[in-house]
Amino acid sequence: MSNLLDPAILFFVFGVLAGTVKSNLEIPPQISRFLSLYLLMALGLKGGFSLAESGLTAEVAITLGLAVLLAVLIPAISYQLLKQRLGGFDAAAIAATYGSVSAVTFITTVQYLESHATAFGGHMAAAMALMESPAIIMAVLFANTLRQTSAASVSCGGTLALAGTPLRAGKILHESFTDGAQLLLLGAMAIGMVTGEAGKAVMAPFSTDLFKGMLAFFLLDMGLMAARNLGGLQGKPLWLLAYAVLAPLAHAALALALAWAAEVSPGNGALLMVLAASASYIAVPAVLRHAIPEAQPALYFGMSLGITFPFNIVVGIPLYVGIAQRVLG
Repeated sequence: MSNLLDPAILFFVFGVLAGTVKSNLEIPPQISRFLSLYLLMALGLKGGFSLAESGLTAEVAITLGLAVLLAVLIPAISYQLLKQRLGGFDAAAIAATYGSVSAVTFITTVQYLESHATAFGGHMAAAMALMESPAIIMAVLFANTLRQTSAASVSCGGTLALAGTPLRAGKILHESFTDGAQLLLLGAMAIGMVTGEAGKAVMAPFSTDLFKGMLAFFLLDMGLMAARNLGGLQGKPLWLLAYAVLAPLAHAALALALAWAAEVSPGNGALLMVLAASASYIAVPAVLRHAIPEAQPALYFGMSLGITFPFNIVVGIPLYVGIAQRVLG
């Protein structure tokens, strides 16, 4: 309940309500883009300052290793489950969406942990960066395999009509790691590590004092977008809509089990759970529109932004943090 009384979360709820009643309230795309870049830059700086203070420890290496493991396991398992009830391309797209991460969900959780005086490591921002691309690469490989199988079965006289062209995983990986937002996050983290305590003091008005207000403004925009994307899910099977809630819970449980086995701290474990439970609605859809045009954008984008994102913001974050503190504390 305390999460709902947070001003940033209330602005998200307000945005959902405004979008539901079809208000003409909107955040200009350029402003929205600036807000997302600001949040990533501030997050990177905070992570870098924290790493400069703590240094590279064994827990840092273990946590980053768990993050990569989750980034591979989740899309692999999801694809195997989904392709039994969906077309292969839709299964690959949804697996990529839920195997990748939501930066805004992560940033909101960081703010939640800070407001509740729960310690966590600055390296978790690096964990978020590492978890973004593996699911995309795997989905492209799944789609290429499907196209090759289809080509072998329908080839006639050397002529083929394929909906999509196989793409090299290396190209997608390069685009993922050189994306401006991703690069800004990693660059800001490096700058924070180099400048340390002196940089933290100088940048505090930018990276700390403004953070809460900027997050509230951005969540207002996300609420508007979430409401406007719910329409794309009309007529979809109920089991698929349930998946948008149950899959994050299952992925968070997997992350919790790994964090418990590795004796990860409660704060870092909570962030691992949030990363595993989140679903991408920016980076992955942007890539999939070109990499897997056979999949339905309204399906994977509507599920992630229309259902999973609001669920995680309003219910998931306090749930994951509370469970992590109880199990890992």
